[in-house]
Amino acid sequence: MGKRVLVIEDEPNIIEAISFLLSREGWHVDTHSNGHDAADVVRAKAPDLLILDVMLPGRSGYDILTELREDEATANLPVLMLTARGQSKDRDLAERLGASRFMTKPFSNAEVLEAVGELVP
Repeated sequence: MGKRVLVIEDEPNIIEAISFLLSREGWHVDTHSNGHDAADVVRAKAPDLLILDVMLPGRSGYDILTELREDEATANLPVLMLTARGQSKDRDLAERLGASRFMTKPFSNAEVLEAVGELVP
């Protein structure tokens, strides 16, 4: 069975692009689009990789990441954070909270594939 990725993102075009790209590479892609219950969905789906948007309806990606890092079951899950705000303070916060990688939007397909390949070899 292929590797599993969960994409938590609220922009349909980004969900579609990442889903298409990773499915083509053999990944099983699940998606979710709000922050309210995102941590519960991560635990239920148990993905090999989480792609997490910073700005989500209901709860920020930073809050979700903090909760996941405090839970033994998800503490070591590779997390690729996505954001439209690429300022160094955003990147620093993501790293401090335990993000594995940080990527700003817009991004290229090659960037996504490179990051995913490094996080889940």
